[in-house]
Amino acid sequence: MVGRLKRVLVCSPSAAGWNQPSNADRWRELGFLHPPDFATAQAQHDELCRQLESAGAEVLHLSAASDLSLDAVYTHDPSLASDHGLIGLHPGKPNRIPEAQRHVGFCGSIGIPTLGQIQPPGKTEAGDMVWLDSSTLLIGLGYRTNAAGIAQIGAMLQPHGVQVLSAPLPYGPGPSACLHLMSLMSLLDEQTTLVDLPWLAVETVELLQSRGYRLVEIEYSERETLACNVLSLGNKRLLALGENQKTNHKLRQAGFDVRTFPGSELCVNGGGGPTCLTRPLLRSTS
Repeated sequence: MVGRLKRVLVCSPSAAGWNQPSNADRWRELGFLHPPDFATAQAQHDELCRQLESAGAEVLHLSAASDLSLDAVYTHDPSLASDHGLIGLHPGKPNRIPEAQRHVGFCGSIGIPTLGQIQPPGKTEAGDMVWLDSSTLLIGLGYRTNAAGIAQIGAMLQPHGVQVLSAPLPYGPGPSACLHLMSLMSLLDEQTTLVDLPWLAVETVELLQSRGYRLVEIEYSERETLACNVLSLGNKRLLALGENQKTNHKLRQAGFDVRTFPGSELCVNGGGGPTCLTRPLLRSTS
């Protein structure tokens, strides 16, 4: 999750129907803070894509489809990329379930094989999944990802020598909120993790410490503007929200090159930051 980002899938607000009243009118039901401002969100997404391309990534765009909701812009969640193929997930948020097949179909069209598909009663969202290294996957157990889903992921990856670990998540704002493991931690490089420390379970913190990670704490006054949601571009480069100036300053002091884009409408309104907006498909170590 911290190698040089080479290829990434995104879904624009236009493709997700933010400009269509039938979609936009569902904002309250989907947990958005206020009605979406399509023009602002699209402009912010355009800037996200410019930043990704300037970092050397090939940016691929998911096409519009009638079964996509506002949440489809957060392309990280419906699928999990592995060295052994793409896993189509079964999101815990029901309106997001069709996105998994859109990801599988798109990736198949560009030659990425499918390793498997999570089936009910399993629930899984990739925002709960953190690759600690190429053979260790840490998965948050909460309202969006359940034990049955984690067991299915483990069964798919075990033949490939991948160990799947479970990390308990707090109740937080409750079942209707989007609280993922990656809401509470973002890997920055092989030795450094950005954390919302008070919200992480003790066993997760001890696991990170036992593996030698340096923990950088967010500025807690920026929690509500998704300060912990930072995308590694590789080679000490990060993509973060411009709104979180104090946390970004901490990251620069820790030795990182922090690039930013505005996310007031695209990110904060719907609860998904830079990692959520991207489904990395290819990373390299060079």
